[in-house]
Amino acid sequence: MSETETRENSSQTPTPASVAGPAGPSGQQDPSELIRPRSLTGNVLPKWFLPATAAVGVVVGFVISYLIGGQSVNYALWFVLAAIIYVLLSYLVTRQQLNKRKATDGLWRNLVYVAFVIALIPLISVIWSVVVDGFQGITHSSFWTQDMSQNAARTREQAIHEGEAPMGGGVLHAIIGSLLITLTATIISVPIGLLTSIYLVEYSRGGPLSRGITFFVDVMTGIPSIVAGLFGVAAMQTILVMGNQLGLWSYTAGNYSMGITAAIALCVLMIPVVVRTTEEMLRVVPNELREASYALGVRKWRTVLKVVIPTAISGIAAGVTLAIARVIGETAPILLTAGTLTRVNWDMFAGSMMSLPVYIYQTFRYPFGGPGELAYLSEQRAWGAALVLIMIVMTLNLIARIIANVFAPKKTGR
Repeated sequence: MSETETRENSSQTPTPASVAGPAGPSGQQDPSELIRPRSLTGNVLPKWFLPATAAVGVVVGFVISYLIGGQSVNYALWFVLAAIIYVLLSYLVTRQQLNKRKATDGLWRNLVYVAFVIALIPLISVIWSVVVDGFQGITHSSFWTQDMSQNAARTREQAIHEGEAPMGGGVLHAIIGSLLITLTATIISVPIGLLTSIYLVEYSRGGPLSRGITFFVDVMTGIPSIVAGLFGVAAMQTILVMGNQLGLWSYTAGNYSMGITAAIALCVLMIPVVVRTTEEMLRVVPNELREASYALGVRKWRTVLKVVIPTAISGIAAGVTLAIARVIGETAPILLTAGTLTRVNWDMFAGSMMSLPVYIYQTFRYPFGGPGELAYLSEQRAWGAALVLIMIVMTLNLIARIIANVFAPKKTGR
């Protein structure tokens, strides 16, 4: 090799200064960006660094909170101190051993981790409290199989005379009422929401009608639930009065507490959710599928029925399931429209109907036997009903995920 080629190759070989980082304004390297020779593993901290830092933060935070609390631990203060120590310690060590840029990056990453944990704490706390306090209620023999009609017939003196007798009554009537009301609301809301979204995506051309529908759907999305309950009452009273005038049925003023009234109120809350989720899923369907169907001479309505909806069915089904989970826990509209009842009622068009949210409210607010000797029995039933409601909502969310995975379009490789 000639001397000229050797000189060229040596000039192209990167020097440590050129690899270390960007140069400063004077053409020299920023010392804070250099890889420090005393770093623990050169350019990367060891894998045990973050867990060890977190452990130090937990231990030191516990000690400080224990000393401040006077030999009692304040868990909120413990968590705050542990998070602060973890973030600061990891930042300082990273800056000392590596450089400022990586330390800053790690600082923001750790702040995101802490924010994530803070967001999880209320959820975990609620679930833990409901599970711990509700487990004793749901394990009682009469909890799943009886209603509260027997307890309603008992007097306070009889209940006090029985003293520490096992908890009587259950939530069967509330479970049946919640399922019937939600099922009826779903049967009404899903077709309306699905057809509305099909019109907005497939047939609308951005005219005044479609803009008006979109506006009112947005308004309905943020409507308070108590207003939906008032709408259900007004709508049912109008229907009952008109039927009474036509001689179809008899109606007494104020007798509107029925399961169907609560279902109508929940429809006001469900329809905008179904419209929005279905509309988004229909817009995701590629236009190439529609155009291929039109090219074969298939009419528009049949293209929507056979091509568009089957392609988006996973998202539509998941959205409907989430809408059901959103309304099944509503309390105010059902309390206003369906009232309360101590026995099972299978008739949606006659008499009041109990639901799980209203059962929880009533049992906590008005414990059987009054506050005092037997209040703990009502609390057990209320916590048990809350656990059942959370189980139903979590099951619906799980079903939504399963439906989305099962009906999702299959990906085929070449």
